[in-house]
Formats: sequence, C-alpha cells, structure tokens
Amino acid sequence: MSEDLVTVDELAEKADEYLHETSLTPEEYEALKQSVAELTPVFSAEKAYFVLGSYGQPEIRRLQLVKDRLNRDPGAYAFLMVDIRSEWTNTYLKFRLLADYTDTIVGVAEHSQGGFLVEQGYFTALEEYFAKTHVFKREYDSLNTGTIDTNVDVDNPYSGMQTAIFEMLDDAGRLCRWTTEGDLVECAESLP
Repeated sequence: MSEDLVTVDELAEKADEYLHETSLTPEEYEALKQSVAELTPVFSAEKAYFVLGSYGQPEIRRLQLVKDRLNRDPGAYAFLMVDIRSEWTNTYLKFRLLADYTDTIVGVAEHSQGGFLVEQGYFTALEEYFAKTHVFKREYDSLNTGTIDTNVDVDNPYSGMQTAIFEMLDDAGRLCRWTTEGDLVECAESLP
C-alpha cells in the first residue's frame, strides 16, 4: 500500500459509514484505536495481501502455506483475518476495513462448507473488492477420494453462487485452479 499511515479518525469515519445508522460504541472505538498500530504493516507494506478461506483443519494449514509463500517477497505483507487482534467484536466491520486497505484479496476455496462464503458475495457486490480479488479454487476431478482430507462432496463441492463468482473471476483472469498443495503454492507464486 505504501501510503501515509491511516489515522484512527479515518478508520472511525469508515466504520461509521459501514455501520449505517449506528455508530461505534466507546469500547469499539477504543479497540479501533488500539488496532491502528497493529494494522501498520497493512498500511505500510509495498504489497498487502488479505488471505481468506476456511479456518477448519486442515484448511487453515493451507491458508498459512499461501500466507507464508506470499510473505517471501520483499516488501510483501500477507495476513489472515485471525492474525489481526481478536478484540474486534464486529467481524463484518473488521473484514471491510481490512479489505479496504489491502492491495490484493486472496481467497482459497476448497468447498461450500463455511470458510469465506459471505465475503465471496462482497467480491461481486463491491467493484473495488472484485477488482483486487484473486481466488485459488480447488479442483477434485483428478484426486483420489482417499487423499482428500476434508469432508467435501467431491461431486458437488461448490454452491451455485460460488460457481458464478468463480466464472466471473476466471473471465477476469483472476482464478487459479489447484488440486495439490504444490499447485496451491504455484497459484500464490503467480500473483502479481
């Protein structure tokens, strides 16, 4: 991102905008103030990557793999939402603020069971998020079902809503398909 650091007042203004008719409680404002220092790497990195996906086991290990691979580039800062302090009670607001100040949103999709399903809706609803989103979609066609370590329905791993989003991202050149963790690393390494 490499721009002037964001102030608490700027974050609070965005927060109030996203909360529509409500405003931050004094506790939320204090948490926001405390989080500004923690968000400094997002604001000051040459390239900040917000990595989204399922936090189940073993999916989170693959999210960490993507994050670690992206962090190998000098000037890069890749992070998961869970890496940012958990004092935020409003995860919707946390997601929106992190997505606003991140250069690239990276989704790791393995199935339609939890993960970042709600966030995928924002990719298409908000052009500024769609324009900076890349998704790594797991394919199951060539995998031996005995090697799959999640409870995914390999015949129907994704919902119709997800499939439409994948098609839009594919048309934009921002969908990478993977089957193995080696393929997933290649997806991460191919990001601009």
